[in-house]
Amino acid sequence: MTVPLPVISAIALSEWQQRDDVLVIDCRFDLADPAAGRRDFELGHIAGAVYAHLDEDLSDHSRRGFGRHPLPSADAFSRVLSRWGARPDRPVVACDDAGGALAAARLWWMLRAAGFADVAVLDGGWRAWRDAGLPQASGAEAPSPRAVTVAFDASQCVDFDELERVRLDPAFLLLDARAAERYRGDVEPLDPVAGHVPGARNRTFQDNLDARGHFKPAAALRSEFAQLLDGRDPRNVVHMCGSGVTACHNLLAMEYAGLHGSRLFAPSWSGWVSDPSRPVAKG
Repeated sequence: MTVPLPVISAIALSEWQQRDDVLVIDCRFDLADPAAGRRDFELGHIAGAVYAHLDEDLSDHSRRGFGRHPLPSADAFSRVLSRWGARPDRPVVACDDAGGALAAARLWWMLRAAGFADVAVLDGGWRAWRDAGLPQASGAEAPSPRAVTVAFDASQCVDFDELERVRLDPAFLLLDARAAERYRGDVEPLDPVAGHVPGARNRTFQDNLDARGHFKPAAALRSEFAQLLDGRDPRNVVHMCGSGVTACHNLLAMEYAGLHGSRLFAPSWSGWVSDPSRPVAKG
């Protein structure tokens, strides 16, 4: 069975697990306490899930100038996937406890860019699973390793040079997923410079969720993004945020809404301001 949508409910995932070999990857992460996600995972998680650490598994901090969460190399990600027993022909569902933003959507995007076709994010995350009374486990999981080699599709990313071109092109739309006060430059708790890339528009990732922390209906998301697109081709949308993590939430929301082909500026704001010669806007 293939993933019908990039967002899947807890009940649908539970039923799917009974029919197919689905790999669940728990991506819970706390920027203020990077060890918290793994602790919470060991206290309770979806039975059979493995844990993905944003800093250790989904980033490569040896890469300088590419933001606070630089993408790992394909070789490094292949080693992580091999440890989990992941492979392109095995369906994957990613979850977290932040509506998909930390860091399930990031893993979803990385797997798609690495050639995985059947990947989804659990709607409502760990809380939705727990509230539905579905099977849980505790402690560390022992996955079955299987060697796999993947390559990233470079066309899914925008580099610094291309961003410099497209941010000035009215045919393109650069969307920043950070909170409005960070986008405006009123505050900046994480990066050394406040503000945004000149030309970027603000669409905070929280706008993709309802009051329960679930994704809004696809039709509602499509309507909201269509207003931002204002006639532009979805393939001309570039997503960014502070470090290339919550930006993936907007990208996922567009895919869920049927607006396909947008791309990621992975270094995002923290990568942009690593070079003081790059321009900064506020307000």
